[in-house]
Amino acid sequence: MEHIEKLVAWLAGYQDYSYAIVFAILIGCGFGLPIPEDVVLVSGGIMSGVGDAEHHLMHLTYMLIISFAGVLAGDGTMYLLGRIFGYRIQKFRPMRAILPPSRFAKIQKLFNRYGIWVLFIARFLPVLRSPTFLCAGMSRRVSFFKFLLMDGFAAAISVPIWVLIGHYGAQNREDLARWLSDGKTGILIFTVLAVSALALFIYRRNRKEKEAQRLAEEKKAAEEKEQQIQAEHTEDKKKPSFTIVKNSGKKPGTGTIVNSDD
Repeated sequence: MEHIEKLVAWLAGYQDYSYAIVFAILIGCGFGLPIPEDVVLVSGGIMSGVGDAEHHLMHLTYMLIISFAGVLAGDGTMYLLGRIFGYRIQKFRPMRAILPPSRFAKIQKLFNRYGIWVLFIARFLPVLRSPTFLCAGMSRRVSFFKFLLMDGFAAAISVPIWVLIGHYGAQNREDLARWLSDGKTGILIFTVLAVSALALFIYRRNRKEKEAQRLAEEKKAAEEKEQQIQAEHTEDKKKPSFTIVKNSGKKPGTGTIVNSDD
């Protein structure tokens, strides 16, 4: 709460530029700026809830749009840096600090297991957010459209929560402190439930895929066996059969070979 009060006081000194400042800080958060994203969003919400009450709704709408755009811009920039520069970006020390080789390997394993849903979950986990988005761009395993889709889906949940908490708690800071605690708890619970549901979904999908693959292999093996039997049967039909007709004469060892297929 102390950090929020300081940021709000600073924003109040530049009230005419508060939207632009919030937007710029949120982009910086995408680069790993050591300012919690929720602090910025709540502070922006407070700024929209002070002043003339007649314009609160308008200010709230603007702040929601600016915050959502700032979050996507910061995340998208991190993704594009990884996509443009690829693995070379790890030669740049600040980026190597965000995504060291060991963390990169762990995130790659998460992508192999959960696919693009890792992007959705990472949006709620500040420690993994920037490294995951950078990794997604570096590996080029996710298109920019899919990245924006998953990141935007998650941001559409998290951004309004924090901004609205700040907006409606602007006039009562005691309630705000309580709502912040409840909000963090709620988002944590939501993240745990989302991860659990995702893991269960992927587990069931993998089981179905493995079962379908097993049935397909069994069917293919049965078809191959049937084809082999038919081929052997056809080959047997093609082989000529002969019958020896014994000579009715007295001379032994003489006779006639007759093709029985004729």
